[in-house]
Amino acid sequence: MKPPNAMAGMGNPVHNERTKLRANLLNTAAGSCLSLGVLSPLAASFFNLTANRVPAHIVILGVAFWLGMAYFRHQRAQAVLGGLRE
Repeated sequence: MKPPNAMAGMGNPVHNERTKLRANLLNTAAGSCLSLGVLSPLAASFFNLTANRVPAHIVILGVAFWLGMAYFRHQRAQAVLGGLRE
């Protein structure tokens, strides 16, 4: 017997909505990693906004790290969406 909140052919709508919200959270975190960890330091170095100079290799390492984190979180969001029920 199907649970009372399951609709015919739609799987479990509560589970699917929670899965979508979790994927949205991870994708939003990926966007934040990209904007704060990659775009902000690049803009600061482009406009020369740093009070004390940070070596270029440190900026490059930080940008690479945050770009990787953004990619990882986006991939996790896609994996979470694979758990939707039909």
